[in-house]
Amino acid sequence: MAEHRFELKAHWPGLRNDSGTLETKGLSTKISIPPEMDGPGVGTNPDEMLLGAAATCYIITLAAMMERSRLEKEDLTIESTGIVDVTNGVITYKEIIHRPQIILKSDASDRDLQLAERLAQKAEGSCMISRAVKGNVEISLYTDIKKAE
Repeated sequence: MAEHRFELKAHWPGLRNDSGTLETKGLSTKISIPPEMDGPGVGTNPDEMLLGAAATCYIITLAAMMERSRLEKEDLTIESTGIVDVTNGVITYKEIIHRPQIILKSDASDRDLQLAERLAQKAEGSCMISRAVKGNVEISLYTDIKKAE
């Protein structure tokens, strides 16, 4: 069994409405509470970070599945939305909505289009972040699959 470790360092020198920093091997950014939650909105925030983790995990998983299936694409993008509910002072990450757009080569067959849809659905359940939040955060998927013109 292989085990991978990822390291992160965060620094928060002030109080609630101040800002801090977050550093990983490939990322360095400021962090704070978002303005929607009465924070200063400096840099990114945990809500965007979770959404970013879910979206990047999904799109990378889908690209890998397409490659293994030899399904050629012209382009692959995703737009994602995170919905956070605040009820009675309790903050809950309620839902993540992924909207991947897969543009296949112009000569893609109907079978290729169907395969792209199957892989798009399968990638959501195969992504480790989706599996990590399963049962706590609903993940919805709305695919847009077409051929290049």
